[in-house]
Amino acid sequence: MKLPERDNKVIWHPYTQMQGAISIGIVRGEGAYLFDEDGRKFIDAISSWWVNTHGHSNKYISEKVSQQLNTLEHVIFAGFTHPSAVELAERLLQHLPQNQKKIFYSDNGSTAVEVALKMAIQFYSNKGSTKRKIVAFKNAYHGDTFGAMSVSGRSLFTNPFSQYLFDVNFIELPVKGREEASFEQLKEILKTDDVSAFIFEPLVQGAAGMLMYEPEILEKMVAYCKINNVITIADEVMTGFHRTGKFFATDHINEKPDIYCLSKGLTGGVMAMGVTSCSQEIFDAFLSDDKTKTLYHGHSYTANPVACSAALASLDLYEKTECAENVKRIENKHSDFFNSIKEHSAITDIRQTGTILAIELKTNDNTSYLNSLRDSVYNFFLNKGIILRPLGNIIYVLPPYCISNDDLNYIYKTIKEFLDENLI
Repeated sequence: MKLPERDNKVIWHPYTQMQGAISIGIVRGEGAYLFDEDGRKFIDAISSWWVNTHGHSNKYISEKVSQQLNTLEHVIFAGFTHPSAVELAERLLQHLPQNQKKIFYSDNGSTAVEVALKMAIQFYSNKGSTKRKIVAFKNAYHGDTFGAMSVSGRSLFTNPFSQYLFDVNFIELPVKGREEASFEQLKEILKTDDVSAFIFEPLVQGAAGMLMYEPEILEKMVAYCKINNVITIADEVMTGFHRTGKFFATDHINEKPDIYCLSKGLTGGVMAMGVTSCSQEIFDAFLSDDKTKTLYHGHSYTANPVACSAALASLDLYEKTECAENVKRIENKHSDFFNSIKEHSAITDIRQTGTILAIELKTNDNTSYLNSLRDSVYNFFLNKGIILRPLGNIIYVLPPYCISNDDLNYIYKTIKEFLDENLI
């Protein structure tokens, strides 16, 4: 019995309507490729949900993880510490803005957001303040735990749980032409002086369809929040680690957020891990002889040494000149392709930030995640040996940095073929 049949008997997959679902059995990865049990090769053009930045089965990271496994696999992180956790925090803080002083470890992007929200809410609670409101962008996606869902846009992802989610003030995303309208919404909400935090995906909203906006308006919003004593939270889970052409998306702006959420590319896609960093001011609000002011949050695998070692090895690779060169190469290749098809009749919009390229297809259907185009687009590219997982009617290319120019050219050629064949 092959993997898909065995799988179907025992497994429930994420974001999948399991009725009639068939999974492809992947048995090996190498660089930008994944191989199934029949020997078919696929280009992983979306970095396996945006995590695999250095390519699959990276030997350098594997060796570092192996060394750690033979030294210390895990230790409770309450009352104990270990070298990899300390070194990783030290090195991450070297890349984060100077206002970031402390690192809190968790398990994934959603929990990194949960920690950030708890920090912001309890910061004011510890100070005896009544600031409670949170501001977020419409259509945001910050994760699937309840706090993360609460600050995410209301959608089919959250609808069954709507009565359990706390209230959030949502403002329009400041896309081109709507910057001032969005900023005015923020100003109006902040007039009440009861807003504790503003959380955002900097420059790119991932799950919403790779929606993009400019650094200038984000700078203006962060600065206005600071003037009004509102904590700013940058959800860099997807945009971090060179995805937007800089180490962090907020490196495109001068005003720096108070809290950062990191995951995905943190370990290069090798291990599950989350990080929430914060300013000294936020950390200090939890220091007290009163133990009720403690941040009571943790995970069994907090600061797991093996995950820390994977993150350290991933950082080694990010810091190499070769990584920056590959990021720039992909950015330039995307830009050239962008310009070659931007007038295509099958396209409603095309957008790019760094290594992220998104193409919005014309459709007579709704433009939501459930757009009927999704399955036909997905299967077309899969049959061509390319893994692209459309967001409704939006195709996006977000490859590992090791991808070759030949593979990029093949992806672009196949996209052009799809558009020209009027398969929409």
